Amino acid sequence: MQNEVNRRKFISNITKGVGATMILSSPLVSFASGFLREPVTVGEVIDLFKKEVSHEMGKDTVDTLKAGNRDIVVTGIVTTMFATIEVIRKAIALGANFIIAHEPTFYNHRDDTKWLENDEVYRYKADLLKQHNIAVWRNHDYIHSTKPDGVMEGVAGQLGWEKYQDANQVIYNLPAALTLKAMISHLKTKLHIQTVRYIGNPDQLCKKILLLPGAAGGTTQIESISTMKPDVLVCGEISEWETAEYVRDARAQGQQLSLVVLGHIASEEPGSVFMAQWLREKFPQIKTSHVPAGNSLSFL
Repeated sequence: MQNEVNRRKFISNITKGVGATMILSSPLVSFASGFLREPVTVGEVIDLFKKEVSHEMGKDTVDTLKAGNRDIVVTGIVTTMFATIEVIRKAIALGANFIIAHEPTFYNHRDDTKWLENDEVYRYKADLLKQHNIAVWRNHDYIHSTKPDGVMEGVAGQLGWEKYQDANQVIYNLPAALTLKAMISHLKTKLHIQTVRYIGNPDQLCKKILLLPGAAGGTTQIESISTMKPDVLVCGEISEWETAEYVRDARAQGQQLSLVVLGHIASEEPGSVFMAQWLREKFPQIKTSHVPAGNSLSFL
């Protein structure tokens, strides 16, 4: 009670000096949870997350600002897989001026835009971000380098598999075997996926799962299968001439091996949920929202 009285007296004193309206509307201070707080900049948010990783990524990292600058004072944050035009519009509606995306914003791995300078889609998107003074930071290399991997944490948490994780972080040993059909149903429900692609017998029992979200690449996927001997590989995406053909041949050879392809976005979106939770813990005064990018592709 005494603290509340002192807080009100403090606010009363400063508002008498400069006017209540000026103080309450100033971008330099905000009221949250009953306290006056200093503004937070885009750079401060980025730098704090980078401290979650024990080493700098170096000049080759793709984790750079794609729009805006470090000095923008954050009014709200949106986490997502892709900073699509639709996601940007939703951020504007939410009053957020900082988007943290896991994947590229401008259609190539390094977000090189020289080849897009005369493209109307690129220009519309870039102008939309500039008009609303929105910063976009890609958080790919850093979140994958946290210990444990932030994306894997998000995916395992959403699937409810955290306690089944092996020491190597990519193998999950379920306490009871599921049929491949039941596992696919679980994956679709928990990850909000309508359809998946698969290879295997729906009645096959699966207990040892190799989980490789995103685009690990055919060599990594195949070597991991060969070394770890899972019942099923659950992955984000594949090159169809690589992992799928290996699994097909493995089954023809006699192995009880299955493959489930979730789609890149669906397989890593929980990492952006993980990021949103981290931001809410570190910056409770800033409204943070996770806005799913959704799948750009549909199935007939």
